[in-house]
Amino acid sequence: MTIHHPPAIASEAPHLDRQLSNRHIQLIAIGGAIGTGLFMGSGKTISAAGPSVIFVYMIIGFMLFFVMRAMGELLLSNLHYKSFSDFGADLLGPWAGFFTGWTYWFCWVITGIADVIAIAGYSKELWPSLPLWIPGLATIAILLLLNLTTVKAFGETEFWFALIKIIAIAALIVVGLFMIFSGFQSEAGPASLANLWSHGGFFPHEFMGFVAGFQIAVFAFVGIELVGTTAAEAKDPEKNLPRAINSIPVRVLLFYVGALIILMSVTPWTQFAAGHSPFIAMFSLAGLGAAATVVNLVVLSSAMSSANSGIYSTSRMVYGLAKEGDAPALFSGLSRRKVPRNALFLSCVLLLSGVVLMYAGQDVGKAFDMVTTVSAVCFVFVWSIILASYIAFRRRRPQLHVASKFKMPGGLPMVWVVFAFFAFVLWTLTTQPDTLTALLVTPVWFIMLGVAWFFLRRRPAHLARYARFQDELQSDQDAANVSIRAGARGGQ
Repeated sequence: MTIHHPPAIASEAPHLDRQLSNRHIQLIAIGGAIGTGLFMGSGKTISAAGPSVIFVYMIIGFMLFFVMRAMGELLLSNLHYKSFSDFGADLLGPWAGFFTGWTYWFCWVITGIADVIAIAGYSKELWPSLPLWIPGLATIAILLLLNLTTVKAFGETEFWFALIKIIAIAALIVVGLFMIFSGFQSEAGPASLANLWSHGGFFPHEFMGFVAGFQIAVFAFVGIELVGTTAAEAKDPEKNLPRAINSIPVRVLLFYVGALIILMSVTPWTQFAAGHSPFIAMFSLAGLGAAATVVNLVVLSSAMSSANSGIYSTSRMVYGLAKEGDAPALFSGLSRRKVPRNALFLSCVLLLSGVVLMYAGQDVGKAFDMVTTVSAVCFVFVWSIILASYIAFRRRRPQLHVASKFKMPGGLPMVWVVFAFFAFVLWTLTTQPDTLTALLVTPVWFIMLGVAWFFLRRRPAHLARYARFQDELQSDQDAANVSIRAGARGGQ
């Protein structure tokens, strides 16, 4: 099903430019699925869950695949949707667009600030005498300049960042396989696949250890939906978005499950600890003296990739909110290069607070553990809105679902299975004091949004911009219905 924008709308104002090619979309999707959580956080996950962490990652990846498929069907049902905030507003009501857009923005701002602090920390490992503010400030300046040029520059940058991560994981798997099949010996014993089950079995900490794995690992998948914010700037989205979304299971199996199987086969899971990178440990075992430097560079690029994604996605989300009347009109303008310049400046100014926080004391690390947990809970909210929008889509636009060439497998029953899984994930967060505190703090954000929405929804400027947004969507919807009817008549 192909939907064309009416010429009248295209000529009203400049729109985001479709410059992201298939390779950009594919690597942005991979970059979104591989965060610093895999490189640095997997030690904590393995020590908590043991080998059962393999099943944890497989289950989370399996469930989120259906969220991405629902998102794909919705985005392709009307190419005027710029992101999931747009179809939320259209299908569930203006409140959904407001809550989803600002919550997603909040998630990435917090994640971006944490990334700036992480970049400074990794730089300190490589260059101990370097003042902390220099790498943080330099990162923001470089990424701002790249994003201000064209969206293609963002895509190209993210392409190379993601490629570095892929090469690092591929190298881990190749080196690990060589160590396993050559019978490599270390102080912990021989490298063997038997290490997966010979140290207390697959579930050494029983059911609650398995649960603890979910509590930590779900955060590693934050950003998997990033491909949805590229919808308005993707070349040939009807072909490229499905390709990127359909490759999610393969990426999860290779980059998460494959890497973890290798790590726990070379070294028994009992040797892993929180705060230590399993990647550094394995390359060091292999006798690669430069392992620490190499992995630090990889993790540094991974954090820069995440910050780059944060700047991109927050600026597009604020731009979309401004177009709908949910943010100041100042952020709805595009530069001559068709990028949301003012929204980009806002994102980068907020990221500068990360540079300030680096000098705020040693408790910042603990505070950020809690704040990023709040951010991850908010991501679960965004994923849930995508599924709720799909339910509304099936009820209100059945003809578009029938005509869709990219239907969500499992349909409505699978939506409720994923909702049940999200309820399970929220329950796991109540099992540890630190994550429970973060879970109890999260409603404060939604109360703040509720108060803002109460005052905003009646403002004339908001009502006028939202009405214009609805008119544009309706024009595309009418064009889609004409196309469907024409196709039906042609098939008779």
